[in-house]
Amino acid sequence: MRTIIAALIATTALVSGAHAATVYPLDRATILMGSPFDFKVEFKAVVKPEDVKITVNGQDYKTVLGAEAQFVAEEKGKEDKVLGSSILLRGVKLASAGDYKVEVSAGDEKKTVTWNVYGTQATPKAKNIIFFLGDGLSVAHRTGARIMSKGMTEGKANGLLNMDVLDRMAFVGTSSTNAIATDSANTMSAYMTGHKTAVNALGVYADRTPSTLDDPKVETIAEALRRTTKKSVGVVSNSEIEDATPAAVVAHTRARADKADIVGMFYDVKPEVMLGGGSAYFLPKSVAGSKRKDDKDFIALFKEAGYTLATTKDELAKADGDKVLGLFHTGNMDTVLDRQQLKKGTVEKFPNQPGLVDMTKAALDKLSKNPEGFFLMVEGASIDKMSHPMDWDRALYDTIEFDQAIGLGLEFLKKNPDTLIVVTGDHTHGVSIIGTIDDNKPGTEMREKVGTYADAGFPNYEDKDGDGYPDKVDVSRRLAVFSSNYPDYYETWRPKMDGPFEPSVQNEKKQYVANEAYKNVPGAVFREGNLPRSADTAVHAVDDVVLQATGPGSEGFKGYMEESDIYKVLVDTFALGAK
Repeated sequence: MRTIIAALIATTALVSGAHAATVYPLDRATILMGSPFDFKVEFKAVVKPEDVKITVNGQDYKTVLGAEAQFVAEEKGKEDKVLGSSILLRGVKLASAGDYKVEVSAGDEKKTVTWNVYGTQATPKAKNIIFFLGDGLSVAHRTGARIMSKGMTEGKANGLLNMDVLDRMAFVGTSSTNAIATDSANTMSAYMTGHKTAVNALGVYADRTPSTLDDPKVETIAEALRRTTKKSVGVVSNSEIEDATPAAVVAHTRARADKADIVGMFYDVKPEVMLGGGSAYFLPKSVAGSKRKDDKDFIALFKEAGYTLATTKDELAKADGDKVLGLFHTGNMDTVLDRQQLKKGTVEKFPNQPGLVDMTKAALDKLSKNPEGFFLMVEGASIDKMSHPMDWDRALYDTIEFDQAIGLGLEFLKKNPDTLIVVTGDHTHGVSIIGTIDDNKPGTEMREKVGTYADAGFPNYEDKDGDGYPDKVDVSRRLAVFSSNYPDYYETWRPKMDGPFEPSVQNEKKQYVANEAYKNVPGAVFREGNLPRSADTAVHAVDDVVLQATGPGSEGFKGYMEESDIYKVLVDTFALGAK
């Protein structure tokens, strides 16, 4: 019996990874047939090359993968600490669909992973794909945007959002390879590559080396399109164009913060349309406001490559040529609430920014000129950027703007039925609408003005000018929106009319505490946080996101799917891995 128990303990230790090598791509990876990827094995010990044995489906790996990997006897970490040995083979391609069982051993280290290589149909289902990504888009954002924009009478919505009419649906899991939690980098990377990855990573498997730029790469959808088609590529966002979501279309880095390097990755792929903020990372360090540490002038380089530069809404409308680079802000662009109503944020400094609708229209006009078709990614970034600081009014107004951009996509679909439209979020927020806040309720304590159940009634937003947005945000009876997680902060129950909300600030101990700028707002209540004191805002939730779609290929979205599964539907729609 003791012998059996000892054997079970040894087996459990091996399975749990106590003596297991690490193999990239990871177990259960899904790989598009013919799509290049990097193969890496990390051993925990220093081993000899002659002790390393790697087979793929029972054959020596060199026979199946087509080349011999580079052997590194002592892979170094920080401060030159030896991490163990490794092998690396870049640019592997597998030409046949099926399961590939990879078995690795060296000394007492063993690891077995299985990859699924999949092909696609031979004939494309659609000529174009428009991929709308609402960053942080949660069910509550949709609900709040619908109530704000369309109104409600006797329990029924007075109108539908554009996203409400999409006829296919799936629930999508967002977790990363190293945690159930998630960020915009690993989530969008899974959508755009078909491979799950770690938090903060884009287009790579996150390995153990200190460099953020040498990790094992996988192909992005933009690269796959360049490799197999003559289609155009467009990237639109109201964030910095180098931010995680737009970057995932082209980028390979362990750290989403490598924004200067990501600009170079955009230049390598050269999407025909690039519209957003983030010009500070395009400018050489000699230019005031630049965030680069070198003298590369990517604005000049893109111009030399045939791009028309637009820096304002007017310039975008007049931009000619087939390729356009629109950079409308040094950082993230302002929200629609600030641009159209409050004139706060940085609107005074950048008064002529286009909105997401303007940019989507310009992108569709340019890309649709390609007879081969296009892939366009449109991100509504400020849904997330305003949900972190719990600035719900700005987040919901931006959800309405995002939905109006979807409306342009649906209009395009009517005239171009060979177009697949996908609408989804990359992750959720812990946000819920619980009722209304009524300023006319008696008393001075704002929490007593929160109406729940029958006391909630209906908010009194109005849209007399018919633009889809409430004519004013500071109505007397408005939505009561709350987050499930937060740092210490002062809840005011009011729209933030003076500029985007900053709920917490750092103290001398480098801890985040409630921002006392809101302490004396009438009725403000201190809320003790439920997050670590290192958190300055609310964080993402692990909840599934809702994906909706319509058009040819949309039948592939159903039930529960991983974000990496969504890529399989996209490439099948375009037939990028024809068998």
